[in-house]
This record gives sequence, C-alpha cells and structure tokens, in this order.
Amino acid sequence: MNTATLNATAQAMVARNRGILAADESSGTIKKRFDSINLPSTEENRRRYREMLFTATTAQAYISGVILYDETLRQSTRAGEPFPAYLAKHGILPGIKVDLGAKPLAGFPGETMTEGLDGLRERLAEYAKLGARFAKWRAVIDIGSGIPTRYAIDANAEGLARYAALCQEADIVPIVEPEVLMDGAHDLARCEEVTNVVLDRVFGQLFAARIELEGIVLKPNMVISGKGCPRRASPEEVAEATVRTLKRQVPSAVAGIAFLSGGQSSTEATLHLSLMHAAGPLPWPMTFSYGRALQDDALREWGGQEAKFAGGQEVFAKRAKLNGLASVGAYRVSMESAA
Repeated sequence: MNTATLNATAQAMVARNRGILAADESSGTIKKRFDSINLPSTEENRRRYREMLFTATTAQAYISGVILYDETLRQSTRAGEPFPAYLAKHGILPGIKVDLGAKPLAGFPGETMTEGLDGLRERLAEYAKLGARFAKWRAVIDIGSGIPTRYAIDANAEGLARYAALCQEADIVPIVEPEVLMDGAHDLARCEEVTNVVLDRVFGQLFAARIELEGIVLKPNMVISGKGCPRRASPEEVAEATVRTLKRQVPSAVAGIAFLSGGQSSTEATLHLSLMHAAGPLPWPMTFSYGRALQDDALREWGGQEAKFAGGQEVFAKRAKLNGLASVGAYRVSMESAA
C-alpha cells in the first residue's frame, strides 16, 4: 500500500470547487432512466450518453472524478480513446463501482447486504490496469418498522471495511458509501438517530480493519426526512442536522466527504450542500458525488437525439457549476435562472 499515492488521490477527489459525477448506473438502472425518455438501452446509446457527460468541456472545471460502471470503463469516445484515458487527460480521476448490489439479508426481512467481496482482489487489479484510481461500494440501510437491526448495520459495516482494505492494498482509494435511504415516512430526528449509529459502526469497522483514513472518501446520505413524512424538514434543518451528525461521528483524518443525493431533486441537493458550509470551518472538505441530481436535466435535454448532444452538455455543465459553487457555500437559489 502506497499511502502517499492514496492520500494524494483522495485529496484530489475532494478538491476545492469540484465534486464527483456518479455515472455508475447498472444496466438495469440505466434502462429505467432511458425508459423515461423512450430510448432503447442499447450499448451504443449508453456509450453515447456517457460520452455526452464526459466530454462536456465547460463542466470539467467542476468535476474531480467520475464513477464508472464495468461496461463504461471498457468503452471509448467516438474518436476511439478509452474513457479512463480521456478523463485522466482532462484532469478527471476515473473510478469504478465494484459492489454487485444489495441482496436480501437472509433471516432479516426488509433488510439487505451488499455483495461482491468474492474475487474483488482480482477485479481491483484488473481495474487498476484499465486506469481506475478509486472505487465505490454502496451499503443500503432502510428505515421502517423494526428496522434497521443492529445485525444488518454491523454486517454492512464489516463489508464496507473489507472492501476498503482490499482497495487500499491495490492503491485504489475507496469511496465508503453507507446510505440511509430517504424512502419511508420517518422524520428528520429518526434519520439522524439511524445515521449516527450507522456511521459509528462503520468507522469502528474501518478502524478494526486498519484502514488509512486519510486515503478514503466518505459518501454519506444527508440527514433528511423520509419522502413520506407529513412534515418535511426545511433546508436549514437538513443542513444543521447533517453537519451535527458528521461532526459527532466522522474523524477529522478522513480526506473528505462527498454526499450522495439519494433521491433529492437537483435543486434540493445543491441547496442543502451549500447551506452546510454556513456552519463555519469544518474538519474536512464537503462536496458532491451525485448521480441523478447531476444528470437528470441533461438526460431530458438530450433525449437520445444527436441534434441535442451539445444542448445536453450545456445543461450538464450548468448543474456541475452550481454544485461546484455549493461545495464552498457560494450557491444561491437565484442562480438557477441566471446560470
């Protein structure tokens, strides 16, 4: 393990004014996105869509890294340049999703365990040769009647730690993503309670696994009301609760925090991120690692039409810029119409 390389890569992933594009949708997930614009999910359509995002030059100043899917890591631009090489040439770190998805946890109805540890050491070695500099593993924690259980939290925390150890062994920075879902009707206080427990258990396992904290990036959920909650917390309440939780649970040694959007709208995710910086100096950089919240507007603008390729890039660049501003607390809602 080369700690200097890991630490430098992790710091670059959370560089000022920049964040991470999550373009690691599985084949099933990207099909659902394409279904929304009546576009067949062919390999070429998937490749062209990702090319639209990656080659948007005016967005590159605000994107530090891109999380790729296995298929995408092996694809190339129309000119024949592999995506990882193209991104690296433009100062963007290529990353790779390495988990195999959340599967039902035997004996625990309604809860899941993320799989993919078998053969991960060998896959990481191949991904490194293909240009990946960091990886991502997502653990999913749902809130409902009687859940999450401590067993499910601990099982997923251990999985994250084992994944992180294999990544660092391969000189690949692990993004550690424990997501407390915003599905359900729980209120802000319940989300905060569960998120505190989850982060406490995750960092306990990371410590036990001898993880170099300076060489990881944490990708947590924001502390937010469930979608079905009758009284949704205000943006200011979300920002305050999220910062309070992270200060309690995340060691200052961690290289940085890159939030997931978790089903928030584009503007919600941007506003919440920006407001968190109003709390004053923080122990770590806080930025974004968004999927839908960065892509949705661009996907709809493009619509699978070659004539709208450039238009999709412009919309994506606008979203990237606004989130870049939010990552330093400089975003204002009025910028939505002015950008």
